[in-house]
Amino acid sequence: MKQFVTACICCLLSLATFSVGAQTNPITLRLNHIAVYVHDLGQSTTFYEDVLQLKQIPEPFHDGLHTWFSLGDAGQLHLIQGAAQNIARDKNDHLCFSVDSIEDFIANLDKHQVAYTNWPGTAKAPTVRVDGVKQIYFQDPDGHWIEVNNDKPGK
Repeated sequence: MKQFVTACICCLLSLATFSVGAQTNPITLRLNHIAVYVHDLGQSTTFYEDVLQLKQIPEPFHDGLHTWFSLGDAGQLHLIQGAAQNIARDKNDHLCFSVDSIEDFIANLDKHQVAYTNWPGTAKAPTVRVDGVKQIYFQDPDGHWIEVNNDKPGK
């Protein structure tokens, strides 16, 4: 029992030390990448290149199972092949990108015949949030939800 109490006290002291250290030297997290598990890498790569107009960057594996894209200062998007097909996805679980012109982006979706909706699900109708931001939702080839917004009221 004495060993158990001693172990508990040591654990508590190490947690207290970590907590104090964390308060004086906060850890800064930066987004490195987002990984999206896909069924057909070729189809998804084409979608993210053509529809989202992301730029591919070199990936270190060279195994035909990965495609990496730059997200600028935000980090990277990694597509990884191997997912099962027909997985139901909830719209609350989504990636979000901002564009300067939601109208130009919608024209690109129309060009690629990608269906989009507002939050409630009305086809071809953006949601306009209370702060004026316009947003639309659509799905990639694996059903992952993507939001695109103009991030600035009045645009």
